[in-house]
Amino acid sequence: MNIRRHDLVQLDAAGREALLARVQQADTSDIGETVARVVEDVRTQGDAALVRYTGEFDGVQLDPAALKVAESEFDAAEAAVPDDVKRAIELAVANIRHHHAAQVPSADWMQETSPGVISGERYTPIASTGLYVPRGKGSFPSVMAMLSVPAVLAGVPVIAVCTPPGPDGEVDAASLYAARLSGIDTIYRVGGAQAIAALAYGTESLPKVEKIVGPGNRYVTHAKRLVYGVVNPGPPAGPSESIVLADASADPSVVAHELLVEAEHGPDSAAVLVTTSAALADEVTALLPALVEALPTQRREFVETVLSGFGGIVVAADLDDAIAFCNAWAPEHLHAIVEDGLGVLHRLEHAGEILLGEHSSIAYGNYVIGLNAILPTGGFARGYSCVGVDDFIKRSSFAYVTAAGARSIGPAAATLADYEGFPAHAAAARHALAQAEQA
Repeated sequence: MNIRRHDLVQLDAAGREALLARVQQADTSDIGETVARVVEDVRTQGDAALVRYTGEFDGVQLDPAALKVAESEFDAAEAAVPDDVKRAIELAVANIRHHHAAQVPSADWMQETSPGVISGERYTPIASTGLYVPRGKGSFPSVMAMLSVPAVLAGVPVIAVCTPPGPDGEVDAASLYAARLSGIDTIYRVGGAQAIAALAYGTESLPKVEKIVGPGNRYVTHAKRLVYGVVNPGPPAGPSESIVLADASADPSVVAHELLVEAEHGPDSAAVLVTTSAALADEVTALLPALVEALPTQRREFVETVLSGFGGIVVAADLDDAIAFCNAWAPEHLHAIVEDGLGVLHRLEHAGEILLGEHSSIAYGNYVIGLNAILPTGGFARGYSCVGVDDFIKRSSFAYVTAAGARSIGPAAATLADYEGFPAHAAAARHALAQAEQA
C-alpha cells in the first residue's frame, strides 16, 4: 500500500505549497457545457426538463405530478426505518437542535452611537431557502438533519429540500424520517444540476428560493456558479477532507482509524496526518494496511487513492510548524490529538470544525455531537464558516435620530456629501439639519 509521506523540514517553500493542493472543483471545463444546457433547459422548460434529466442522469422515470414527496411516503418511511437507526437519528437531531439553538440571535439590538443618535440591527429569516441533500455514494440522513434543523430554528417560512431519487424513484427512508423530526415536510425527488436550476428559477412544482445551502458534486457546484446572481448559492462545500494533528502522546490506533474517516468518502477526498513524531508516523503506517484491507472493495479503493494522492502523512519539526501547516491547509475537519488540546485550540485559526482529544472522533462530529458537519472545503475555511442558523438569517440595520442628534451629526454629513460630489445628499442633510434647528 502506497502512503504519501513528507518531512516538512526537508521541503522548500514550493514543496510546502504543493502539499496544500487537493482536488479542485473549480475546473469544470469538461462538464461546463452540459451543466449550462441543463440549467437553461430547466429555466425555460420547467418540470418537463426535470423529468427528462432525471431519466438521463439517474435512470429514473418520474411522473411530473409526483416530484414532491407525498405525506404517505413520510409515514411509510417511518415504518420502514429500523428501530436502532431511528434512535440514532433521534439522538442526532436532538443534539443538532441543542447545539444550533444557542446560535439563534436576539431579535434586535440597539445602542446610542452619539447623543441623540440611536443605531441598531434586527434579525429576520430569509424569505425562502432550498436545501440540497446529495445521494451519490450513499444516503445521508445526517446531512438532511444538519441542513433542516438550523433552517427551521431560523424561522425560514419556505423551506424546500431537493435530493436525488433512488433506483425506484424513492427518497431514502431514513432521510425522510430525519426531515420529519427536524420539522421539514416539503421534499422533492430531484438532484444534480437540474435541482439547483429548479430552486434558482422555480418550476411548475418547485418554488423559486432566495438561497441554496448544501453540499454536492462538481455538477451541483458548477450549477450553483451559473445561477449566482439569480439566487444566493450558499457556502462552498466540495470533496470531503480532514487533518489529524497528533503529537507523540497520541495512540497510533486512534490516529489510524481517524485518518480513514474522510478518506473513505471518495477518490477526490483528502485525509492528512500531521504529526510531530516520526515514530508515531511509522506506527500509523504499519497499522493502516490491515485497517484498509478490512474495508469493502469500493471504500478500500477510495482510501488507497486518497492516501497515495492528496492525503498521506506529514511530519513536522515541532508543534509550531505542525500548527502553521494546519492553518495554511485550512481543513474541513481537524481532529487534534495532542497533549494540550485546549492550548492548541486557540492557535488553530482556519478549520471548518476542530475536535479535541482522542475520544472526539470525526465520526461523532459527522453524526451525533450536534456540530454541523456541512463545512467549507478546499481551503475555503479561511473565509467561510460551518453551516449554522446564521446561514438562514439576514440583518437589517436601523437608526433613529433625534433633533439634538441631527444638530450633532448633520454638518459632518453635509461636508462629506459636498466632498464626494453628491449635491442632493448635501441638500437633504442641510434640510434635515435646518428642520432640527427649528424643533
